[in-house]
Amino acid sequence: MKSLKKYLDKIKPQFEPGGKLHAFQSVFDGFETFLFTPNETSKSGVHIHDSRDSKRTMIIVVLALMPCLLMGMYNAGYQNWLAAGQTEFPFWQLMGYGFFSILPAIVVTYVVGLGIEFIVAQWRGEEIQEGFLVTGILIPMICPIETPLWMLAVATAFSVIFAKEVFGGTGYNIVNIALITRAFLFFAYPASMSGDMVFIGRDSILGLGFNLPDTFTGATPLGQIATATGATQIVNINGEVTTLWDMFLGLIPGSFGETSTLCILVGALILLSTGIADWRIIVSVFVGGVVMSLIANWTATATYPASFLSVGEQLCLGGFAFAAVFMATDPVTAARTTVGKYIYGFLVGVIAILIRNYNSGYPEGAMLAVLLMNVFAPLIDYCVVQANINRRLKRIKA
Repeated sequence: MKSLKKYLDKIKPQFEPGGKLHAFQSVFDGFETFLFTPNETSKSGVHIHDSRDSKRTMIIVVLALMPCLLMGMYNAGYQNWLAAGQTEFPFWQLMGYGFFSILPAIVVTYVVGLGIEFIVAQWRGEEIQEGFLVTGILIPMICPIETPLWMLAVATAFSVIFAKEVFGGTGYNIVNIALITRAFLFFAYPASMSGDMVFIGRDSILGLGFNLPDTFTGATPLGQIATATGATQIVNINGEVTTLWDMFLGLIPGSFGETSTLCILVGALILLSTGIADWRIIVSVFVGGVVMSLIANWTATATYPASFLSVGEQLCLGGFAFAAVFMATDPVTAARTTVGKYIYGFLVGVIAILIRNYNSGYPEGAMLAVLLMNVFAPLIDYCVVQANINRRLKRIKA
């Protein structure tokens, strides 16, 4: 690493103003700061510094996502083998199938997203931010495994440009970029983002897995419930009853990285122990989900079959837990006041379950719940601050 550092220091003048490659200064700076911690110091003023910067924050979030990504790899292979009627599930072959299934999607999102951010940073003459390190891996993890790569590219470009860069770039977006990508795909290409045909890999990859017939269908648990006529049991591809333990582990069809509540909780521990995520939001989302699930279950009717799901099933199915830990806690788009975080998180949980239960055409509500509350987060903070001001004014007058 020392030799690499010396080499970068040697060629750095070529990228500075007046150098032959000064047009690529932002690109060089982004590459250098990704590899090494900058040693520049403040020129004036008084500043408070700690060891955490955006690069470290993003890397920790990526590490927290690794359990979900690894489980997604295993589950992708597991669902393919299960659909092919296999009874033995060799670990490394399943992992290999999942790895080669998700790798192209990750490459596409990073190339498109980082490419746009590099171009915009160079155009503006600004530093390249590390925000897309997390977004680039989140996007493939919240999409079905069969999402075409060109759709991912189009949606990623749309979200980075119109939901991030037009607002000023990293730290200025008002909604979660990964969820905007997912929403764009859902509403622009609904047939490729929902239904029974997109959540299970169908092709053998490098001799791994099995080619499944085009007529094969594999509905997610929430998809099964949405088409039911009342209380019903959730079954896997072979017709066997899916237990709550299977749901908790993540051995069910679903978006690539969202199925395992266990792995999501491991990621939550990493984020909480490092101080990256706020426990108030995570806990409030789950509390809101529990409250709304109980209300729905107490008033369950055959018209709304999802209302028959237990609290445990509601929390383990779909993208609820993933949204609570990795989406709702985004510090840029979430509420920032202490009381506001409780309100924000609680409403995310309530609205997610509310949409899931009472909109049969949209069996998953976590995405829309987080995006809706992203929009209302500034209003929540404003009301909390104004309430504090009014309370103190009353105290002074008294």
